[in-house]
Amino acid sequence: MKRAALISAAIGPLLLASGAAPAANLPGSFPGVTIDAKLIGGKEYEPLYARIAEWEKLTGAKVNIISKKNHFELDKEFKSDIAANSIKWCVGSNHTSFAPQYPNLYTDLTKYVPKEELDKFVASNIKASTVNGKLVMLPRAKFDVSALYFLKSNYTDDAKKKAFKEKYGYDLAPPTTWQQVKDQSIFFSNPPNFYGTEFAGKEEAINGRFYEMVVAEGGDYIDAKGKPAFNSEAGVRALQFFVDLYKNKAVPPGTTNYLWDDLGAGFASGTIALDLDWPGWATYFNDPKSSKAAGNVGIVVQPAGSSGKRTGWSGSHGFSVTEACDHKDAAASLVWWLTNDDSQKIEAAAGSLPTRTAVWEWDVAQAASDPYKKEVLSTFQESAKYAFPVPPLAEWIEISNVVYPELQAAILGDKTAKAALDTAADKATKILQDAGKL
Repeated sequence: MKRAALISAAIGPLLLASGAAPAANLPGSFPGVTIDAKLIGGKEYEPLYARIAEWEKLTGAKVNIISKKNHFELDKEFKSDIAANSIKWCVGSNHTSFAPQYPNLYTDLTKYVPKEELDKFVASNIKASTVNGKLVMLPRAKFDVSALYFLKSNYTDDAKKKAFKEKYGYDLAPPTTWQQVKDQSIFFSNPPNFYGTEFAGKEEAINGRFYEMVVAEGGDYIDAKGKPAFNSEAGVRALQFFVDLYKNKAVPPGTTNYLWDDLGAGFASGTIALDLDWPGWATYFNDPKSSKAAGNVGIVVQPAGSSGKRTGWSGSHGFSVTEACDHKDAAASLVWWLTNDDSQKIEAAAGSLPTRTAVWEWDVAQAASDPYKKEVLSTFQESAKYAFPVPPLAEWIEISNVVYPELQAAILGDKTAKAALDTAADKATKILQDAGKL
């Protein structure tokens, strides 16, 4: 399926004020209104947030960003606010992996955005942004699926090619399988100055990578009966991949404390050979102002596991409006502003995958004279064919929070892979039993 066919047209200029109220011109006029927001933070998001000042000038409203953290920290903060019944803010960053946990936190945006405008978003993105029949977020230009970035110079070095062939019996080339990734990562590593690869080693980040590797190994994370099934032979093989990389010093020693920004900084330092990562880093990696790897970056579709299936854990970022917000119309206007054509062009220029047809076509046109950008777009277009979301469970993050310490225990050598997964599966099963799902 072509990626362009998966992406919607640009949003138009109308927004419903509330319910059946007539549509109002966007961005609207909200003098004196202040919108408190809790937003995802990080270098890659700052160019988008710079547009908020323009929205304030146009609407007369103000935005007060009271938190700017990664999704894992925001998740904890949201849950704390819910438990304390202290939802005083209006707009929050959201993600398809996190959204099912908050069935009552966010308002239904179909009450504020006309159907003809929602129809211009890709249907699958709108579906993924809908929880219990409520459209709880508008998707950004952040449809995420990973591809494999690599340093091209490792594959043009005759001495390395000869030594690799002698050791492993096959030609050195950008990996197409995860076994090849492991072989090459161990081969390229020269700690503490250079490492073969890296991975985010805590929170949902490592659980998500483990989940997609279980699928690539032919297993199930959750079986057809809704029971955790990742402590299978496929699950052990999946976890052993990470264990072997750490044991062989093919990843930095601090990897179990790494999250996404750490990986971006790592590959950009020029000291990592292979990096499975998101599209939003593409421009950063090849910009000499931010990356020592610039000019030496290649990219290929995510590799396949032993089953022949490719990894493909994916999701979409977005922005939501709380039910408790006193100015939902203004908040919805801000959410629209942060997901409209101009905003998506900013994010797409940095490598993110746009979710509107007009922006996708613009992005492709920009890439016509840029071989690297063209390679990135075509690679992620192919990678998107293998994308799959996390299990559709409100308990996904809660399960992640009990699984990832067990994954870490195996990676650090404190437990065998099987023992760690058996314990993790027992804990995950208890969560689903307590939720009445088993």
